[in-house]
Amino acid sequence: MTTFKEISGQLIRTLSSDPTDPQEGQIWYNSTLGVLRGVDALEAWSSGSPLITARFNIAGAGTQTSALNFGGQDTAYTGVTEEYNGSGWSNGGSLNTVRSQLAGAGTQTAGLAFGGATPVNNPTTATELYDGTTWTSNPTGLNTGRRLISGFGTQTAAIAAGGYISSPQTATESWNGTSWTSVNSMNTGRISMGGVGIQTSGLIFGGNTYPGPTVSATESWNGTNWTTVSSMNTARYEIAGSGTSNISALGFGGYATSVTAATESYDGSTWTTSPASLATARSKTGGAGTQTAALASGGATPSTTGATEEYSKSTNQYFAAAWASGGTMNIAGNGQGSAGTQTSALSFLGSGGPTTNSESYNGSTWTTTSPLNTSRYIADGCGASNTAALAFGGFVFPPGASQSATESWNGSSWTTVNSLNTARHYIAGAGTQTAALAFSGVSGFPVQTPQSATESWNGTSWTTVTSLPSARNQVTGIGATNTAVLAVAGNGPTNFLTTVDSWNGSSWTSSPAINTGRNSASGFGSQTSAILAGGNDATNPPSLTTTESWDGITWVTAASLANGRNQSGGAGTGNSSGAVFGGDNSATLSSTEEYSAAYSDFNIRTITTS
Repeated sequence: MTTFKEISGQLIRTLSSDPTDPQEGQIWYNSTLGVLRGVDALEAWSSGSPLITARFNIAGAGTQTSALNFGGQDTAYTGVTEEYNGSGWSNGGSLNTVRSQLAGAGTQTAGLAFGGATPVNNPTTATELYDGTTWTSNPTGLNTGRRLISGFGTQTAAIAAGGYISSPQTATESWNGTSWTSVNSMNTGRISMGGVGIQTSGLIFGGNTYPGPTVSATESWNGTNWTTVSSMNTARYEIAGSGTSNISALGFGGYATSVTAATESYDGSTWTTSPASLATARSKTGGAGTQTAALASGGATPSTTGATEEYSKSTNQYFAAAWASGGTMNIAGNGQGSAGTQTSALSFLGSGGPTTNSESYNGSTWTTTSPLNTSRYIADGCGASNTAALAFGGFVFPPGASQSATESWNGSSWTTVNSLNTARHYIAGAGTQTAALAFSGVSGFPVQTPQSATESWNGTSWTTVTSLPSARNQVTGIGATNTAVLAVAGNGPTNFLTTVDSWNGSSWTSSPAINTGRNSASGFGSQTSAILAGGNDATNPPSLTTTESWDGITWVTAASLANGRNQSGGAGTGNSSGAVFGGDNSATLSSTEEYSAAYSDFNIRTITTS
């Protein structure tokens, strides 16, 4: 009998625990568990952060961690462009020609858009090039304008194939970076098919021969001719794809007799149905990436969706960023101040009315603590943990008065310290117990005057410093010290800003805007690593689930909250770990949600014999 050593050149090793960096195909005996173990490749779709603008009939390009998504439609055709960095979406420059049913090629910083339909459903020849910021219209477009078109390639070397004018087309055109040239036609005219590869090695699959049937036909392109090859297992159209050549492709989603989640992989000779299906069955989806690392975004279920999913075939299991349920607060609250981290948080002065409530969180359980000295609400605060925090500002009604009171928390009791110079409510704050910043808000009642005033706390007293560029309230304050702070959005109750200002210890400067305008959101982290969650906007009453992540350069979409909420507390150290709690969503909330960033682990399995 042949032994493992004779095959691999080594014996199966005995280990007391699983190795920290196993390789695919590796086998070992875990003596602690008393089992034979190994690592194997795993196929899976996992949820990613949703699109900012949900839409369908969109085009995609790029890789799973650097993708581009552009055009499409929902209630209207659009030129919207979004960029994906592997964790979330941010807005890019808009297409010059608003359109849907178009095709794309290239990368996130060198993209190509061609064909499609304009708002009156007219096929277009328009071709545009993207440089990572701006789309530029090319002087010459496709020779044959068409919609429901497919294609693949790079910004300087692409193929456009098929599509629809008054019937399904077989026309193929080759792009050299400047102009399109007609080349040999496809064998089967069709619309809404998948397309992947490069100019000299591509694949077209699926589609519809309208008014004929939906097909599973696949054609391979070698740079000169189309050759019919093995058909897909599931005939469908409005399908998305990813891949690098005519021997390495992935097809997913689409419409058969209804929307499908089916995923198939092509190896140059055969399509194989994957055990992994999309979590959200859909058609008209944007696709990007490779055969083993793909991205599906947007589409129709048949309702319009902004859902994003990441496909991985790897020895690593991928776990997407997500919110999970945490402990329930003892008293439901909103408009509260907060401090700390995911496992050491503090919530205070929140119950929908004047209160002295204070609660401490250890990562699983909320415990009522000693009360504050001054009753109020819609205050704010800051602090590094549940044993060192600061509370300031707020409102009392009746009689209807803004507050300037400041209190310091030492882990067992609240102590009244020097007051703010400007009494206000809906105030924002950031920093620590001994180095804090308070800014924005409103003062007075019934006439409430928006404030731009900024004050810095040194552990003893407040000093008025340079004001925000504009007066606004219901702002979210984020920062780990009083010299590095973000003032995010705000200006309620009816205005919903995307404005972000950054504080460097002496002055405010404009910072990149968030993607979704809002006020009364929750936030945590630092000036270079933060999460913004929930709040209100004009189109999503009564409150948002939308989350955005900040890496010091760009705001991108992140996993959505399970519950919409505004005026909630937030605690955390950065964009990888934190919590939000309380808030309002037609009713005052007591729930907690905990945020964890994406991570991966090895797909280790126990080997059984029979």
